[in-house]
Amino acid sequence: MAVFLSKEPIDPSALLAGFQIEGAGAIASFTGLARGTGQDNAVISSLVLQSYRGVTLASMQTIAVESIKRFSLLHAHITHRSGRILPNEPIVFVAAAALHRAAALDAVSYMMDLLKTEAVFWKYEETAGEKRWIEPTEADYARAQKWNQ
Repeated sequence: MAVFLSKEPIDPSALLAGFQIEGAGAIASFTGLARGTGQDNAVISSLVLQSYRGVTLASMQTIAVESIKRFSLLHAHITHRSGRILPNEPIVFVAAAALHRAAALDAVSYMMDLLKTEAVFWKYEETAGEKRWIEPTEADYARAQKWNQ
């Protein structure tokens, strides 16, 4: 398991290239990017993710550990940005290595669903002269809840 919280830009291509797990039959990954427009189509100049490093890392580690157990993964990786992120910059990279495709793909979805709702971050968008706090949506919680059924 590898879990990182970075204030510096991340390179998903390099992270994926380094994710070589012996014995894996499948590797799945996901990269999330900062959007340039909000839900109301307002232009976003930046996304700011605040964290309390120890607490945030612990919440991310819990998600990685649970994904390994739940999907019998060989390895799980989460790298998440914090700080000011510009549109189109990577925010998050997750990867899962498993014996089979379905487990790897499901694990990546699971990690992302829980990162959206359970990882300890405080997020806001900066638009033209405005700061708007962001909370997980009902749809985010519904996607996360489906894993408990």
